[in-house]
Amino acid sequence: MPRYEGPNVVPGRHWHRLSDGRIQCDVCPRECRLKEGQQGLCFVRARQDDQIVLISYGRSSGYCVDPIEKKPLNHFLPGTPILSFGTAGCNLTCKFCQNWDMSKSRQMDTLADQASPELIARAAQDLECRSVAFTYNDPTIFLEYATDVADACREVGIKAVAVTAGYINPEARADFYSHIDAANVDLKGFTEEFYRDVCGGHLDPVLETIKYLKHETDVWFELTTLLIPTLNDSDAELHRLTQWVVDNVGPDVPLHFSAFHPDFKMMDLPPTPPSTLLRARKIAMENGVRYAYVGNVHDAAASSTYCRNCGQRLIERDWYELGRWNLDEHGRCTKCRMPLPGVFESRPGAWGSRRLPVSMRDYARRVAFA
Repeated sequence: MPRYEGPNVVPGRHWHRLSDGRIQCDVCPRECRLKEGQQGLCFVRARQDDQIVLISYGRSSGYCVDPIEKKPLNHFLPGTPILSFGTAGCNLTCKFCQNWDMSKSRQMDTLADQASPELIARAAQDLECRSVAFTYNDPTIFLEYATDVADACREVGIKAVAVTAGYINPEARADFYSHIDAANVDLKGFTEEFYRDVCGGHLDPVLETIKYLKHETDVWFELTTLLIPTLNDSDAELHRLTQWVVDNVGPDVPLHFSAFHPDFKMMDLPPTPPSTLLRARKIAMENGVRYAYVGNVHDAAASSTYCRNCGQRLIERDWYELGRWNLDEHGRCTKCRMPLPGVFESRPGAWGSRRLPVSMRDYARRVAFA
């Protein structure tokens, strides 16, 4: 029976004992029921000493400064750099996972870098990042570490961003998002069959998370759907998805349609053609979505932001590079003064499309000798 020891092992939150002696992890709808020494499907939550523990606290698969538009977030501090990191494991089993080397890893050796929450916050400051992202794999499964990092960042004025599938239980959801400033939620499809057969989960908990974010929090959030040919890209499904978004969380929530490329266990399908993304964007806008975007393809027109009132291009984007900026200091259209929903500063950032890998181990050494 494995024994998890060291500073990377911390008590977990959100679990309870069952009458048969097992302990149920209540973080996500998977609700793994564990005997002593067993790990959950996510791999990083385990039962030890009659409790649930997180065994990856403080460890990461790597750090990188990215443009915030890469998350993707188009209405949250545009043009600014964001310090991004993930861990190992996941609570879904998506056959198309494009970060499978991290999210599907069951090897702790994957977690080659480590840092305390305070060190991450300091690094973000020194690197002039406006925010820190929990990404590459889902922060739901390392909730205790993610929330501590978010709190440390908040202390120094750095925002916390979650890139997530939204597959989380209500009590853990309220706990987690009380620490988060912005999120991008993957709405992977819009049928229970797709979630069950392709993702190993269920649709309803994701929809509940999206509604919760809109109606119960001040978290700025955007939605992303990866369109996979023949699986979730039909006109009928896109109509249902976009109509649900407008009816349940309103027309101002940005919706990103992203291109699939063959990966992991789904190598037998072709990449998503740009025409599919543009068709999805057109359907979304016909159904009332005011801010619909395409991703993973080069289309400056369909990646830019327009005023819903007068049609002026407010934020010009070419991949991750910002061009013309037609918002005033209050986030309003310079032509008609219509406010643009989101979180904006008086001027856009100028990070551009750069990607800067960061060794937290080297950074810690520099700080120690400074």
